[in-house]
Amino acid sequence: MGVEKMELDEGHSTLMSGTKKPPPVRPPNTFERIIQPCLAEVVGTMFFVFIGCVSVIENVESAGRVQPALVHGLAVAVMVACMDQISGSHFNPPFTIAIYLCGGMKLFMVVPYLISQLLGGVLGAAMSKMMTSKENYANATGAAFTILHTEDQLAGAIFGEIAMTCLVTMVVLLGAVNAKSKSPMVPFLVGCTVIINILAGGDVSGTCLNPARALGPAVMANYWTYHWVYWAGPITGGLLAAGLVRLVLGDEKTRVIMK
Repeated sequence: MGVEKMELDEGHSTLMSGTKKPPPVRPPNTFERIIQPCLAEVVGTMFFVFIGCVSVIENVESAGRVQPALVHGLAVAVMVACMDQISGSHFNPPFTIAIYLCGGMKLFMVVPYLISQLLGGVLGAAMSKMMTSKENYANATGAAFTILHTEDQLAGAIFGEIAMTCLVTMVVLLGAVNAKSKSPMVPFLVGCTVIINILAGGDVSGTCLNPARALGPAVMANYWTYHWVYWAGPITGGLLAAGLVRLVLGDEKTRVIMK
């Protein structure tokens, strides 16, 4: 029995020595840690704004808000799913700020992400101008947000931008940052939230929820009427969502009180 066991042990050790050890995992280099994520934010935001602007410029009147709602929501879902492992798929300054405040990214990457998103927004709007006819582009003012005409509309529009951005940012934080509620379905969840927000609030504020989406068309069409609303509202909404997660909804690691 002792000889047989020794023989088995020798055979086992021979088999084990014949297996190849997996190569050590190489840590990400500077390009993969810093440059590539920023480029992904540029490209992702660019294509989101491009597709979103075209859906508004070429919108069929009979489709109403349905066409832009579906296009924006599906574009978000696709780009988030594709770019998630590269940059985290923010594509929106309020998302980046809120994700940082909830511990989802390092401070030194915040400003590069914000610059990348705004640059992507301008490039995407430029692409939409190149693709569409001059007549349609002019009629839609380049898909800039032209729904606000008087100060009487401002209160409802600002509140709508705050509340709807808070909702979609909360979905991002709970679905992608908060460990207790993380979900592989977050691209679908964020896309659906964008769709329902546009369907619900499109006639009130235009449902921007994203300063990068607002800046690009404004630059290309030179349309700045009440443009500040689409910065103040979404950024405030993103900060509120971060506060909700940090103070109330987050898990023990994320929450800063009542641990």
